Amino acid sequence: MNVSRIRALRGPNLWSRNTAIEAIVQCEEAERSIAALPGFEARLRELFPTIGALPAARDSSALSMADALEAAALALQAQAGCPVTFSRTTATVEPGVYQVVVEYTEEDVGRLAIDFACALLAAAAGGGDFDLASAVTRLRELDEDIRLGPSTGAIVQAAVARGIPYRRLTQGSLVQFGWGSRQRRIQAAEVDATSAVSESIAQDKELTKQLLHAAGVPVPLGRPVADVDEGWAAALQLGLPVVVKPQFGNQGKGVTVNIVERAHFEIAFRAAAEVGTVIVETYLPGDDYRMLVVGDELVAAARRDPPHVIGDGERTVHELIDEVNKDPRRGEGHATSLTKMRLDEIAVARLGVQGLTPDSVPEKGRRVILRNNANLSTGGTATDVTDDVHPEVAARAVTAAKMIGLHVCGVDVVCESVLRPLEEQRGGVVEVNAAPGLRMHLAPSFGKARAVGDAIVSQLFAPGDDGRIPVVAVTGTNGKTTTTRLIAHMFATGGLRTGMTLTDGVFVGSDQIDSGDCSGPRSARSVLMHPEVEAAVFETARGGILREGLAFDRCQVAVVTNIGGGDHLGLNYITTVEDLAVLKRVIVANVAPSGYAVLNAADPIVAAMASVCPAQVIYFARDPHHPLLATHRAQGKRTVCVDGDAIVAAEGSWRERIALAEAPITRGGTIGFQVENVMAAVAAAWGVGMHWDAMRRGLASFVADRNTAPGRFNVMDYRGATVIADYGHNADAIRALVAAVETMPARHRSIVISGAGDRRDEDLRAQSTTLGAAFDEVILYEDACQRGRAAGEVIALLREGLVGASRARHVEEIRGEFVAIDRALERLQPGDLCLVLVDQVEEALAHLAQRVAEATLTA
Repeated sequence: MNVSRIRALRGPNLWSRNTAIEAIVQCEEAERSIAALPGFEARLRELFPTIGALPAARDSSALSMADALEAAALALQAQAGCPVTFSRTTATVEPGVYQVVVEYTEEDVGRLAIDFACALLAAAAGGGDFDLASAVTRLRELDEDIRLGPSTGAIVQAAVARGIPYRRLTQGSLVQFGWGSRQRRIQAAEVDATSAVSESIAQDKELTKQLLHAAGVPVPLGRPVADVDEGWAAALQLGLPVVVKPQFGNQGKGVTVNIVERAHFEIAFRAAAEVGTVIVETYLPGDDYRMLVVGDELVAAARRDPPHVIGDGERTVHELIDEVNKDPRRGEGHATSLTKMRLDEIAVARLGVQGLTPDSVPEKGRRVILRNNANLSTGGTATDVTDDVHPEVAARAVTAAKMIGLHVCGVDVVCESVLRPLEEQRGGVVEVNAAPGLRMHLAPSFGKARAVGDAIVSQLFAPGDDGRIPVVAVTGTNGKTTTTRLIAHMFATGGLRTGMTLTDGVFVGSDQIDSGDCSGPRSARSVLMHPEVEAAVFETARGGILREGLAFDRCQVAVVTNIGGGDHLGLNYITTVEDLAVLKRVIVANVAPSGYAVLNAADPIVAAMASVCPAQVIYFARDPHHPLLATHRAQGKRTVCVDGDAIVAAEGSWRERIALAEAPITRGGTIGFQVENVMAAVAAAWGVGMHWDAMRRGLASFVADRNTAPGRFNVMDYRGATVIADYGHNADAIRALVAAVETMPARHRSIVISGAGDRRDEDLRAQSTTLGAAFDEVILYEDACQRGRAAGEVIALLREGLVGASRARHVEEIRGEFVAIDRALERLQPGDLCLVLVDQVEEALAHLAQRVAEATLTA
């Protein structure tokens, strides 16, 4: 068995809505049925007893090694604690080649699971060993290392529950919620509205105390000190016990409390000095409480108890700590709800104060404190007290957060009880935290869990706001680029700054921010990240869906213009028009429930996509009496058609007419494929809710020139002759171009053509056969990139298609696209028409524009 290619599908894809690893697996003939491999399944189950049932309960003779790979990769992830359930194996048209798809929650974990699954199968087939425990441990550790921590994860889960899209921007905790101009970002529990100044203040504990004191919030007395001697002098002046901590820091690092003797003070000073400047302050008696303030509200509170063990009269302190650390809720970092206790220098010093050492055996029931500070990050525990907090204590916490300027704030309070005001009990605020951990509120050791993630999301987004901008996805065989440009143009005319991706680049407003073929998910994601984008229109090509899936979880409108043969068939196991339709309908299957799929009713394959649409459908077709349109209209649903000299949108008895003359790219309705593009664009804009006046203005101002729609039926005048430049590149596009050109009068018709090397032989022949019947003169040239073909091979196939052409009287071969264009222009006379099928679109259009300008100057 050989795994030849692995892809990460990072969005909704051909197989499912889940993120997944797709592997191309080649099996030898004997591996195509595991039943033919003596002892293989038994050995596999011996090595991995919990692998479960092999896929789909099929006859074992139909199960290949690829199916076993699927089952193993999924089960390994599940064993490691990953919440994965989807997998699939599909045989391709190539004998022994399979597509294996396995869901993942973290891409690196999914890839590693495939590697381990391959090793497992090799061991099962060859009689070798496989260390299952080690593999599962590595997968679990990797997952814990890279997945979102509990704080960030809770916020993400709350956003998802509200339908707010998110994207993780780094391997850390930086997350974007929403899209474009409506996006918000968080870094762990810190929100983007919080300024760097506020965060800096919160890091400075001395400055924080001064500001809180000025706001009337009780705080402990204290000051920074330069060395141990000065610090001990300050401690004696303030009065023992004291607290020693770094002036700048977080997560309880370097903090020691309730210090009563010099030896303990010196250890505490060294721990704090490792972090930064040291502060000595008065020790406030009582318990340690964390108040979580979000906006203007206290949303959760917890009492934090320092790390401790309870003696049993038999085991040492060290052994008791080891036993407590076996709790599966305790981990090394912040990925788990609790952190393992540490037996370090500070813990040993605290034991000494209690007359103990790590090897002491405490009597049964004795509470042994390992640290005085109660941070969860140092092994402490938490008890929820949210419902017990006195209103005045809550008010002081909110004031503290506001004084520092934090939108999400962890306020640390020390007092005897939260049931009474702080001033009545010598309590006070000892610290504020700009990015507070949420673990103690999400999964307290005791008491009620609090939905703090919901509160933070509500701080970011108002009720009913899902952070989404209008997103339109456009796909099909032909017309998708023009339709994409036209929709984006109408959005812009309606006042929206629009992001657009297509085969010509990435655009935000009138600015081009990337060039080349940008019709894939990476470019779409860049638009959704752009902070100025108020609406997005994505040309969605087959290649991007195959490589990565979609860039979005759902769109408001999905447009499918048409599905035709000859467009990349035979690549990536897409061998039939039906295969292509299944791929392209991915955008239809991922329309928002409140959105629309815009489908070409005149194309049966496209019309059939309605069955997978979770939302409403708008059908369009030129024929107003098309049976599908008539039925849809009779049901009170939306349709768009042509009636006489106008495009008509209908819903029930309601009608809206737009004269074809108002859409210049249709040339008064004579260019059939442009009429269809306009209908699709109008339906999409209608689905988004655009006002009809804005649509009309957009249609009227959209001209198919080299700037607005490069390579899409760009019409130019050259010394009295008509020159048309187009990027038509498949049989359906060629037939549409021929039909359009035939509506335009001409004395003599010539064409400049080449062909894409990645098309099938029969498609190239069919292309030139169609053109040879419509043009008097044919000039052939070879593309700059032959896409795997030998030199001259494409032209030879095109010549074969021209054999017996009913009209073409002259055929000429030219080396070089621009030379071919110049040859055609030289022969033009007033009244002639020349169609140039361009390859290098931008360069060819610039060349044509230069020739037209030169002709104008010399006229």
